[in-house]
Amino acid sequence: MEANPRSTTGRLPAAFLTPGSSSFLDFLGDHAPELLPGNRTLPPLKGAVELPHGTTIVAATFAGGVILAGDRRATMGNIIAQRDIEKVFPADEYSAVGIAGTAGLAVEMVKLFQLELEHYEKIEGAVLSLEGKANRLSTMIRGNLGMALQGLAVVPLFAGFDTERGKGRIFSYDVTGGRTEESGFAATGSGSVYARGALKKLYRHDLAEGEMVTAVVQALYDAADDDSATGGPDLTRKIFPIVTVITEDGFRRLSGTEVADIARAVLDERMQRPDGPQAQVL
Repeated sequence: MEANPRSTTGRLPAAFLTPGSSSFLDFLGDHAPELLPGNRTLPPLKGAVELPHGTTIVAATFAGGVILAGDRRATMGNIIAQRDIEKVFPADEYSAVGIAGTAGLAVEMVKLFQLELEHYEKIEGAVLSLEGKANRLSTMIRGNLGMALQGLAVVPLFAGFDTERGKGRIFSYDVTGGRTEESGFAATGSGSVYARGALKKLYRHDLAEGEMVTAVVQALYDAADDDSATGGPDLTRKIFPIVTVITEDGFRRLSGTEVADIARAVLDERMQRPDGPQAQVL
C-alpha cells in the first residue's frame, strides 16, 4: 500500500468512505495490515534488549461501580525508566484500560482500542456492550501473540460499568487473549501478587467509593513495598498513583490533589503500622 491512500483525483478511495465492517481492526487489516502492532517485523537483534515495562494495575468493584488504578513507574531491567508514566486510560465513556507489559506496544494498543470502540459506535449507531468491548480487546491481544512470544507482551486489565446490568465489572487477560471475568477485585503486572494479596484482606463488597479508593491505594503501596518495579507515592516529586472511577455517570479520573490526600493519609498510618491495616482473624 502506498503511503498516501488518496487517488489521483485527490479523494479517498470509496472503500475508505464505506467500510464494510464495524471493526476498525478489520478495516485496518484489509487496507494497511502493516500498521497493526502484531504485524510488525522486528529487526534482527544480538543479545538482550531492555525495553520500558509498565508494572502494577489494580481494580476493584464497589456498590456504585468499579475502580481502576495503577502506579506510575516504568522499569527497564533493573533501571527506573520513567517515574510518572500514564498506565490507566479511558476506553470510552463507561470503560477504562490499565496497561502492564511492554509500555510502547501497550499504549499503541490502547489507542487502537479507543478507535475500535469509536468506529463501532459511528458505523452501528449504538454503543458496544461491555461484554462486546471485553471481547474486542481479547482479539487485539491475541493479534499481538507473535510479539508476546518474542518477549514483547501486553497484559492489560479492563474495567467498566455495565449499563445493562447496572454494576461494575472487571476483565483480566493472558498473552493469548484469554479472557477471565474477575469477581470483586483483580491485579496484573509485576507487583500484582502483592496487590492482590492486600486486596484479598481489605476488600468488602459493601465498601463505599471513598473507602474502596483507599483500599486500592493501600494495595498499590503494598505492591511497591515488596516489588522493586512498582513505584510507591513519591512525596518529593509529588507523583501519586492514577486512580479512576467508573459509575453510571461515566468515567472519572480523580484529581492529583484527591489522590495525594489519600496517599498522605495512608503514609501517615504506615508510620505507625509499616505493614498496613490488619484484617481480623475471623
